[in-house]
Amino acid sequence: MEGDAAIEGGQLAPLLGSSWSGSGSPAPDASLLRRLYAGHALARWGARMWEFSVGLYMIRIWPGSLLFTAIYGVVESSSVAVFGPMVGTLVDKLTYLQVLGIWLLVQSLSFIVAGASVTALLVYDDLKATSFPVFMALVVVTNVSGALAALSTLAGTILIEREWVVVISCGHPPAVLTGINSVVRRIDLSCKLLAPVFSGLVFSFVSAQASAAALALWNVASVGLEYWLFVSVYNGVPALAAENGRLRAADVLLPSEEEIAAPPAERAADWRMRLTERLSIIPCWESWVVYVRQDVALPGVALAFLYFTVLRQAN
Repeated sequence: MEGDAAIEGGQLAPLLGSSWSGSGSPAPDASLLRRLYAGHALARWGARMWEFSVGLYMIRIWPGSLLFTAIYGVVESSSVAVFGPMVGTLVDKLTYLQVLGIWLLVQSLSFIVAGASVTALLVYDDLKATSFPVFMALVVVTNVSGALAALSTLAGTILIEREWVVVISCGHPPAVLTGINSVVRRIDLSCKLLAPVFSGLVFSFVSAQASAAALALWNVASVGLEYWLFVSVYNGVPALAAENGRLRAADVLLPSEEEIAAPPAERAADWRMRLTERLSIIPCWESWVVYVRQDVALPGVALAFLYFTVLRQAN
């Protein structure tokens, strides 16, 4: 057909060629991408179920008060704010498979323990009156498990969305990275939309105990499949196993030293220097110093305050 194809060697050939023509490399293996998406969906589904349900559990555990819900929110958010830089440093130092194993193990165990402790609190609802120390111990276990789950989820987000996706798309046109990122993001948003619906249906039409037990059973059943899916992706993409795979991802994601270097400043006072030296022993201090030096530091703080005052309530 004239205008749609050209004749080359007696055969019809598209004028524009395939969608990857001129890229110099074939498209990423579609089956590996599907496994990556499936593993990511399984991991995010459990995290989104807990994120929605934990507030309802805390209200049911202590009816008529939002105290436990508020305490859990403070514990989880503070853990991510304080220990998040340490998680990023750990992800950067360990190999991909080590991070993958730690992430899935800690996340699954945390959700299983949290689900079991919440189930016990809901089933034995008279613990508050009969054995208050046991009641508080289970509440503490729930909060600690939730904080560990949030930190492990952060590690998984860094590994998959900031590392693997970049390495897999390395050597391909920018549209490949954009496409993979968009699919990963849609998966996360879909889980954020549908997982609360599922949890709410179980919570409303069955029981709160069944909802907590379903969360624990989900993580027991899915962790092995998640690990197999991600390992198959790792084995199928040679760049992930290459020694310089992590370096390539870091080169793409991280600015150079010249970009993050602070402009020359006046010499600090002695007490400030001593304070900085003492604070430098804190593992996350260096990461916060690097963040403060970025041009987006103040806009990031402004967005955080906006989210805290307005956007969170509209979420």
